[in-house]
Amino acid sequence: MMRYAAYAASVVLAILAIGLALFDPRWMWAVVVFGGLAALGTWDLVQTRSTLRRVYPLLAHFRYGLESIGPEMRQYFIESDTAETPFSRQQRALVYQRAKSVNDTRPFGTLHDVYGVDYEWINHSMAPTPHDTHDFRVTIGERTAQPYSASVFNISAMSFGSLSANAIRALNKGAKLGGFYHDTGEGSISPYHREHGGDLVWEIGSGYFGCRADDGGFSEERFAANANDPQVKMIEIKLSQGAKPGHGGVLPAPKVTPEIAVTRGVPEWVECVSPARHSEFDTPRGLLAFVSRLRELSGGKPVGFKLAIGHPWEWLGIAKAMHETGELPDFIVVDGAEGGTGASPAEFIDHVGVPMHEALMLVHNTLVGLDLRDRIKLGAAGRITSAFDIARTMAMGADWCNAGRGYMFALGCIQSLSCHTDTCPTGVATQDPKRWRALDVPDKGARVRNYHHNTLLALRDLICAAGLEHPSQIGPEHILRRVNPTEVRSLAALYRFLQPGDLLGDAMPEHAVFRSFWASARSDSFAPPDQVRRMRESKSI
Repeated sequence: MMRYAAYAASVVLAILAIGLALFDPRWMWAVVVFGGLAALGTWDLVQTRSTLRRVYPLLAHFRYGLESIGPEMRQYFIESDTAETPFSRQQRALVYQRAKSVNDTRPFGTLHDVYGVDYEWINHSMAPTPHDTHDFRVTIGERTAQPYSASVFNISAMSFGSLSANAIRALNKGAKLGGFYHDTGEGSISPYHREHGGDLVWEIGSGYFGCRADDGGFSEERFAANANDPQVKMIEIKLSQGAKPGHGGVLPAPKVTPEIAVTRGVPEWVECVSPARHSEFDTPRGLLAFVSRLRELSGGKPVGFKLAIGHPWEWLGIAKAMHETGELPDFIVVDGAEGGTGASPAEFIDHVGVPMHEALMLVHNTLVGLDLRDRIKLGAAGRITSAFDIARTMAMGADWCNAGRGYMFALGCIQSLSCHTDTCPTGVATQDPKRWRALDVPDKGARVRNYHHNTLLALRDLICAAGLEHPSQIGPEHILRRVNPTEVRSLAALYRFLQPGDLLGDAMPEHAVFRSFWASARSDSFAPPDQVRRMRESKSI
C-alpha cells in the first residue's frame, strides 16, 4: 500500500547500498542514509506511542516537520502586515526601526482599513502646539519622603530567569541611558539589574523573593536591606499578572542554580514555590496595612501594587478599604489579560482575566467615584508598543504606561514563540549561555534607549498635533473609534465615566458593575458578596 511506500523504498535502497558498499566503500554514505531511514521506519512500526507513525511509517515524520515550522511559515509568508498574532509585523517593524534609530516613515498611505470596525485615531487641532521637550514625566508618591519622577513609558515586570542575564543587563543599561525605570519582576533584584545603575521598581510577589524568610514568609530585615538601596525607586506588590492571574508557579529544583538562589534568597537546588496568593495578608485592609508597612521599612519610598482585574467585588473591596481606613497606595499598575512575556497555561493566557482597557476603566472610575484619583497614580500595561498606544491608554485614565514585549523587540526578539523552551534564537528569553552570550549588551542597551526616546518623540508630535502640551491632558474625547462602517464614537461616548464623589452619595451611578457589587463589597474580606453567595447556594448560577 502507498502508506508503506516510503518505508519499503528505504529498506530496498538500504539493502542495495549495503551490496554496493561491499565492492566500493564510497557507497557507505548511502548505507548510512537509507539504513537510518529503514531503521526509523522499522521503529515506527513496532512502537506503540503514536498510531500515526505505525500506520504511516516514515511519512508521519514529514507531517511533524511541516507542523513544527508552521508558525514561522505563517508569520513570514501568510499573515498580513497588520495581523496581530500576538503582535503584527507592522508593530514589530516599528519597534525595530525606532530601536535602531532608522527611518520609520511609511509611503503611500495606511495599511489599516479606516472604514473597518474598531479603527481608531486621535483628532488633531487647527492650532497645533509647539513643544520642545519630549521627556514627559509623572511624580509618584508626592506625599512620601522619597517621591519618584517617572517617565510616562517604562519597562514592565520581567524577571531574571524568565529573561537572560544579558537581556537584563541591556534593559537596565537602556533605562539608565534614557532616564526611565526598569521593573525587576517578581524574581527580585539580580546582580545584572545592578551593573548599570538604571532606576529599579522592585516587584514583590507571593514568593517574597529577595525578602524571603527561611520559612517562605516575609522578612522585614531582608526587605529593608534591598529596599533602601538608592537604585530602588519604588516598591510594587504583585497581586496578579495578566499572563496567568490567580496562578502560582514552581521552579523545579534542577533550575534553582546558585545564581538564581542568591537572587531570590532561596536554597540552591531545592524546589522554589511561588504561591497563588500572599501569606502576609488575606483581606483588603490587610493589603493596605502591608503597603504602609513596606513604605515605612523602605524609608518612605512610593509603594503600590499591580493587579490584573478579575472578580470586580475584590477590587471594590480594596477601594472600600482605602475609603474607610485612609491608608492609600501611592500607585496602582493595572495589568491587562493580553499581557505576558513568558510561559502560561493555555487556558489562562486565552481566557482568564479582564483585558486592560476594561480593567483600567474600572480602576480609574472607582478612584474618581471615591474622590481619590488625584492621590493615587495609575500605570497600565498590556500590548503597548507605539506612541498612539500610550496616548489611547492615558486617555482612558492611566498616568503612565509600561511595556514588556515592546522592549523585548528592542532587544532583538523576533516573536519566535519559543520563550518557554529555553531555545530563544535571539538570546532574550533563555538561560542557555551559548545563546544569551551572543546578545551584545552595549548595542542592545543603546537600542532600548533609542526605542524609548523615539517613541516619546512620536508621542510629543501626537499631542502637539492635538493642540496639547502634555500627555496627561489627553482625554477620552480626543480618541475616536469606528463602531460600524457608518458610525464613529469617541471614547468619552463609548465608556461610562464617573464624576468625583459619585460613589460617596446615596444614589448609585448608572454603571452595571457598581450597581451590582459596590454595596455588598467588603473591606474585610476578598470573599464573594452575600448576594453572589446566596445565588450560588440556591444553584441559580
